[in-house]
Amino acid sequence: MAKPKIAVPMGDAAGIGPEIVAGALLDPAVHEWADVILIGDRAVMEKAVSIKKAPLTIRVISDPEEGDFRPGILNMIDLGGIDMETFVYGQVQAMCGKAAYRYIEKSIELAMAGKVSAVATTPINKEALRAAEVPFIGHTEIFGALTGTKDPLTMFETNGLRVFFLTRHLSLRDMLDRITKENIIECVQECVKALERLGVTEGTMAIAGLNPHCGEHGLFGWEEVNEISPAVEELQRMGYHVAGPIGADSVFHQAALGKYNSVLSLYHDQGHIATKTLDFDRTISITNGMPILRTSVDHGTAFDIAGKGIASEISMIEAIRLAAKYAPSFRKEA
Repeated sequence: MAKPKIAVPMGDAAGIGPEIVAGALLDPAVHEWADVILIGDRAVMEKAVSIKKAPLTIRVISDPEEGDFRPGILNMIDLGGIDMETFVYGQVQAMCGKAAYRYIEKSIELAMAGKVSAVATTPINKEALRAAEVPFIGHTEIFGALTGTKDPLTMFETNGLRVFFLTRHLSLRDMLDRITKENIIECVQECVKALERLGVTEGTMAIAGLNPHCGEHGLFGWEEVNEISPAVEELQRMGYHVAGPIGADSVFHQAALGKYNSVLSLYHDQGHIATKTLDFDRTISITNGMPILRTSVDHGTAFDIAGKGIASEISMIEAIRLAAKYAPSFRKEA
């Protein structure tokens, strides 16, 4: 059976992206799971390979079908974009932001054309994107715009625990206004569709509680009584396999043990703390609701250690693994 082809955009050249890609391609398991095609700058990757002391031969190709995917070979589409005379590790540089965007753009183009099965992204820098006048603040916005997806849906996965988010980049005060029956129902419906696209059709989704002890019937807050429980009951009447609200101090542990196929976290840190405490390095972001599959490391460019050869490639390996895991069953529509 043919292995899925996974496109990996190099990310911000001044960060640890190039190093973690080089490190990941040294892992024999990566070659068992997938055929990896890097999109980036050859000169930067040559430097990264040297820094990591990685026994890799860089092979420049123009199309994924030209790849030689034997261990020890790094297949890459060289888009250039980095002037090595002015390039500096660990600094915000407009050329790095512009190049990072082009690498992502090419990866999406390959995925939309069916030439690769998925995209596994490396870190980019928001300030560098802004310096390059790229009109997006991050990966999700770029993928949404270039795939024609209005509202991409984020899911975290680590060690089998899957977590969705009702709200993410909002203050706690603003988040409370979004805890409504209608919003929860709509979000769960989208989450279920996303799971089905990934081939996950069995099991129950758990809805996390908001207040201590799920509010104790109004003693510590009314959101569970007025909004969350009614949403769960309505969803159950509609035929959805959901449970909750379940106290946030236990629901993630229960899901990690396999009781639930996923958890709907109500706000950013509720789900982030749970997944990253379970396994920080293996917490991977999967962007759902798009016509293509995208996984990503869930850490930044780490400018403070870039170019030193000490960055861990564990998250990159895991991002490739999950892309390869879900690619065979991924469906554009569910």
